[in-house]
Amino acid sequence: MATTRKATTHWEGNLLQGNGTVALESSGIGSYDVSWPSRAEEANGKTSPEELIAAAHSSCFSMALSHGLAQAGTPPETVDTSAEVTFQPGKGITGIHLTVTAVVPGLDADGFTAAAEGAKKNCPVSQALAGTEITLTATLG
Repeated sequence: MATTRKATTHWEGNLLQGNGTVALESSGIGSYDVSWPSRAEEANGKTSPEELIAAAHSSCFSMALSHGLAQAGTPPETVDTSAEVTFQPGKGITGIHLTVTAVVPGLDADGFTAAAEGAKKNCPVSQALAGTEITLTATLG
């Protein structure tokens, strides 16, 4: 069964002085302010497309890794993932770095690294972002 999620953005003004609000419609969990300065400079209490991509990527990767480990007979106790999406004005998104630490009883570091690389490759968000260099640091906790 396919699912569709929806977010909407209302924007006012030009790119540099304007601002907007992105609403997470499907979940209804909130609306968040966005602006060019919060994207290209400091966040200053606002989000950005890159932060939203980082949230999507870190959660998708964690789910993919957890599933892959469980299917291999070594389900994780915990998986903690961060995603850093780098945005360069004039160039766009130039890279994504995933950092994961997990507690996985019965799995050695090499096995964990292989599982993490597999999750990076097979996570649907990674696949959607395949045109961007994605790097990974994986550590057993």
